[in-house]
This record gives sequence, C-alpha cells and structure tokens, in this order.
Amino acid sequence: MLGLAVVTSGIAGAITASGSVHHVLLVGPDDDARRALHLMLDRAGKQVSAVAELASARGYLGSGQPCDAVIAAGDLASELLGGEAPPVIAVVRPRDLALALALLDAGVDDVVTEPLDELALALALRHVASLPRRGAIVATSPLVGDGEVMQQLRATIERVAGTRSTVLILGESGTGKELVARAVHEASPRQGRRFVAVNCAAIPAALLESELFGHCRGAFTDAVRDKVGLFEDADGGTLFLDEIGELPLALQAKLLRALQDGEIRRVGDTAAIKVDVRLIAATLRDLVDDVREGRFREDLYYRLNVLPVMIPPLRERSEDIPQLARYFAHRHAVRHQLGEVELSEVAIEALVRQPWPGNVRELENVIERAVVLADGPTLGREPRVIDVDYLGTVMNVHPAAAEPAADALSIKKATRELEQGLIKRALGVTQGNRTNAAKLLEISHRALLYKMKEYGIS
Repeated sequence: MLGLAVVTSGIAGAITASGSVHHVLLVGPDDDARRALHLMLDRAGKQVSAVAELASARGYLGSGQPCDAVIAAGDLASELLGGEAPPVIAVVRPRDLALALALLDAGVDDVVTEPLDELALALALRHVASLPRRGAIVATSPLVGDGEVMQQLRATIERVAGTRSTVLILGESGTGKELVARAVHEASPRQGRRFVAVNCAAIPAALLESELFGHCRGAFTDAVRDKVGLFEDADGGTLFLDEIGELPLALQAKLLRALQDGEIRRVGDTAAIKVDVRLIAATLRDLVDDVREGRFREDLYYRLNVLPVMIPPLRERSEDIPQLARYFAHRHAVRHQLGEVELSEVAIEALVRQPWPGNVRELENVIERAVVLADGPTLGREPRVIDVDYLGTVMNVHPAAAEPAADALSIKKATRELEQGLIKRALGVTQGNRTNAAKLLEISHRALLYKMKEYGIS
C-alpha cells in the first residue's frame, strides 16, 4: 500500500525545482495516502496520473503519453522496469531494508520509505531527473539493419532532420514509426530539447484537446486548475503525434491553426500562446482515402505531408531479420539477466522465412518470449543456444517442410501441445512458483491451475 503521509507546506517549491520531472504516474491502491500525494504534486504544478492496477500502469506507459517518473508501491515497482520505462521510485514500509535492497538490485531508480516527507520526495525526484532517460536507449539505438532499404531510410532521416518542416511517417503497425521519429529528433538541431510523444488513438476524443493544448481552471467541470498542454511542454523541441488519422475533425482544424500560426489557445482561454514546436506525425491509415471520404481535412493533410517518410514492412527487408533477431536476443537476455544467448543458423533461417504481419514488433516479441522461456542459464561459460526446434515448440515458428501429416493440421492438437510446453517451461523458469508462472504466461492463477490439472502437470 502507498502509505504516504500528507506532506507539510513548502513542498510545492521543492518539487517544482526538482529537475525536469513534469509528468508523474502514481501506481497503487486508491486510498487517502495516494490522493494526498496526488494533491501535493498537483499543487506543485506537476501533471499527475494515477492508476491502481499493474495492468493499467503498463497500458498507460505503453500508450505513448508523456511520463517522466513513476512512483509505485514496493510490490509493484519492480514490475514496471525494463525497456523504455521512465525512472521508477519505489515506496516501502519503514525498516524494510531487505525489500529496499532487492528493489535497487532489480533496477529501481530510487527507494523512499513511508510516511513520505517533503525532503525525501524532492530529493528522489531530483535524483531521477538527473538520470539518463531509458527512452534514450530507443533514441540513440541504431536503426538495426544494413540492407539497402534501411540505408535509404537512414539517408532520408538525415535529409529531413535539419529542416523545420513537418514530417509525416507512413508505415504498417509495428514497423517502428516512433523510433524513426526519435531518430529525426536526435539528428536535428533540437536534439537537446524535449521529445514529447502521444498516441492520438489512446486518448479519448473528449480529452485529447485538453491534452494537446491545455486548459484553464474552470474551463469545464473537472478543470480545477490550469493545465499545460503537450504543445507547451514540447516548446523548443519536437512533438510526435502517432496515429494522427484518429484525430477528430473538429480538433484537426485547431491543429492546423496551431501549425500555421505557431500559437495555441488553451481550452477556455482567449489569450494566444506562442510555441516553437517541430511536429512529426505518423499513421498506418491511408490518409488520401480518408481525405476522399471526408474523414480527414485536405488542408491539414498537405500541411503534414511536407516531408513524407515511408517505413517498409519487415517482409520487404528480410535481409535485416538475422541482425534484428540477434540484436533483440542480446537486448532481452541482458534485460532479464539471463546470460548469453545465441540463435542457431537454422533458427535464423526459419525466422527469415516467416511473413511477420506484425513486423518488427512481432519479431521482437517472439525473440523476447523465446529468450525468457528457454531453458535457464547454465553455470558454465557456454551460451544458451535457441534452435529451430525450440522456436517451433514455443513460438509456432517452423522451418520449411514437406507436406504435413493430417494430424499436424489439427489446430486443437497443436494448441494443446503448445500450451502444455509453455506451461512446463514457465514453471521451470520460475522454479515451480505458479503465481509468477501465471504472470509470465499472461493468464490468471486460476486458469493456470485448471490447465495444469487438465494436462496432468504437477
């Protein structure tokens, strides 16, 4: 539980001065303590979101909404680490030294004890603000692949990065549109300023205008204070609007005005605010069809499509799959502290033959699951080798084969075998801990017990 005490007056100044932490996500039960902390940060001018469940926190962090720090209950904090997550501050009970050390070893950025006081919170926020953002891993990591298509994409990024014009990134889901947007930002003169990303499809239409442009106190029922929008937050830097095709028509007009005039108006305000923002938009939709059907403004389309960048699907650059697969295998082996991992040549060949409708995102998910669920690390120096047989069992990725036998086409039989193998491997990885195995398998504890009984797994 987030047992956070109400903090004394004066916290606003201390927290406001705490580095570049603007957006904070609180994770823990919705109790008086969390509401008190929320109000305290709110008064200090922080943008605060709060969720009670781990799944909601992961959904928020994966939605593309800005988040500079997470404050989470100790039992949840370690579950929010890894990848591109923002810094995590864990809250633990007094004198729980063992848990605090375990959380720090797991990678939590700071630990504070309850009841949280003004100085401890200000110092923790100042500390995490000084850390390099995990998102920088994405921003500075190479666009993996040395094929001709990727070389052309890199050259395009270099050409458009030095301009001030808007960029429209086009590509299927999972091709890495935000990665390309970050690469443009990092190669531009704005690289030292903020890169703010938001997924327009992840925010309800009724709230999107306030998120983008901010609002004034009293503008609507729940507007209890002034709110800085993402345009102001990105002033001097880059604003990335993913899924721009999902923007409501009424909001498209306001976005067009902001791009043309270089100024925005908060909801409920009449005063214009000058902003210097380089806009990058992305979509998987065919905006030309949307314009034709009246779902997208033609004038906004031409304003966005000044510098189009097309990202090819993975099936059109299969020569990059071996490099990508090895990159993801190493990345997730390090992330999960699983020692060295290698992919056999036969496994690589099988991966190259797959169609990958989910593109690079699907490939990364396949490799991460293979790395996590493969047999545990050995005590020797030899790396674990992920072979094609393992991929076929766990990920349903198979080498080219002759005409399959009739029973090999049974979806029911294949599903049972796949489930049984995954459950056994998950229990092996977690050393028989069924709760952790259920989390790894992304099913409920009750469902795991039912399936263990069904398959006779003890």
